[in-house]
Amino acid sequence: MPGNTSNRVGSNVITVNVDKMPGLNTLGVSLVQIDYAPYGGLNPPHTHPRATEILVVMEGTLYVGFVTSNPENRLISKVLNPGDGFVFPVANAVFGSNPATNPDVLVKAFQLDINVVKHLHRHSNLVFQDRVSNEIAKILSLFQWSGEDITRGLVPVEIRNLPMKTSNTGRVFVNGKFCNNTKLAVADDFFSSSLNMPRNTLNPVGSKVTIVNVDQIPGLNIFGISLVRIDYALYGGLNPPHTHPRGIKILVVMEGTLYVGFVTSNPENRFVTKVLNPGDVFVFPIGLIHFQFNKGKLRLSPLLFSTAKMLGL
Repeated sequence: MPGNTSNRVGSNVITVNVDKMPGLNTLGVSLVQIDYAPYGGLNPPHTHPRATEILVVMEGTLYVGFVTSNPENRLISKVLNPGDGFVFPVANAVFGSNPATNPDVLVKAFQLDINVVKHLHRHSNLVFQDRVSNEIAKILSLFQWSGEDITRGLVPVEIRNLPMKTSNTGRVFVNGKFCNNTKLAVADDFFSSSLNMPRNTLNPVGSKVTIVNVDQIPGLNIFGISLVRIDYALYGGLNPPHTHPRGIKILVVMEGTLYVGFVTSNPENRFVTKVLNPGDVFVFPIGLIHFQFNKGKLRLSPLLFSTAKMLGL
């Protein structure tokens, strides 16, 4: 359901967290839909001190960006289209970036005179992160606490705040990936495209899994999150029963009807199941056998977000 964007910044944030879904408690994952008004709807500059965010554009065109940590304060930005994904590292962003953030973004976000914004650009080191759209864009974003990222608390904060691009020739080896110097990071290290393209489901189970993890987005390294698109054939497309030992999954249905379920641990082994419709969200706890089954006449392609860099099977 679309949210009301009749406000000064032209956007509306709908959060799905433990307050809305009690089953999320202790799992360290949440979900957000952001609605933007056309021609300038803005999610104002902000930061998340406890989580990395992965965003997927469902429709429209969205300008996104963040600023690296002090002392570099480098602006990394990208224009996104339907099916594109982008990662925002934990707790990054600021006035005074190089190049500067579009002043019109900051004028609208903070309701300031443009001269004040220009002064802050020259003299401030406040944190920010901006996203601007030219058309209505609905965004599904994953915020996670730590996932399977065992480096949190062990890796220096300047490394954790901006992941190092993976490289086979890098000198740093973190979470199974070689990394480059953070100063070499560019927008494409945090970007993936084509999540809006349907996949071939002509196989015995009638489904196709498309994974977006650290292999597709190098900037995800050390952040312990990933993203999955699953295509289901109509009338019986199945993602067979399986388990993920390293991550929780949160699923969003965009269209059609999906029958989902999981089985609790021994000794209870209780079957928990639900029929999902467009806009519904469901959580699969870590390590439990689960499945999804298309009950309807439409091809389905829901999105799943995970608290694991590599889910495993």
